[in-house]
Parts: sequence; structure tokens; C-alpha cells
Amino acid sequence: MPLYEFRCAADCGPFEWSFPMADVPGTTRCPRCDRDAVRRVSPPRLGHGSSSAMNLLDRTKRSAHEPDVVTGPPPSTTAGRSAVTSNPLHRRLPRP
Repeated sequence: MPLYEFRCAADCGPFEWSFPMADVPGTTRCPRCDRDAVRRVSPPRLGHGSSSAMNLLDRTKRSAHEPDVVTGPPPSTTAGRSAVTSNPLHRRLPRP
């Protein structure tokens, strides 16, 4: 169930209650002073989660301002490969 934010008429501060979407009231009672509290419109909390997609988005945003420090170039991907081709068709190609 979603959380809805309410604000007390006596300035007790905002508080949240959970209601089904079909049954959310426009006003409710303040838990501190028992006066009427009006529902406030607040942005949805879509960015709160622990999924791998959310972690990836957080790391991407953070890397714009706090890039990782590297000590050297990445290891070569051509290590262990032969620079000479064994394809016989390559012998007919022009040499540099």
C-alpha cells in the first residue's frame, strides 16, 4: 500500500499513513494532537529501492561527480594472441 503524507492544522509537522489507493481520505486525525490533518501532494518515491537496476543508476549518477581513480591503463586484451594470421587469403593482400 502506498504512503500518503498529511499535515496537521496545529503545525505538529508532517506524518505519513498507509492507505489502499481506493480508500485514501482527504483528511485524517493527527496522531499527536488528534486534530484534523489534510493530505498533502508529495512526489512519489520511485528512486528508493535495492534492485540491481537502481544500484546501477546510482553508480552512474555518482560517477559524473566522483569518478573512480585509476592507477594505470587496463590490461591488454591482445595478450597471448598471435600477430600473424594463418589465413592463406591474407597473403594476397597488399603489404603496408
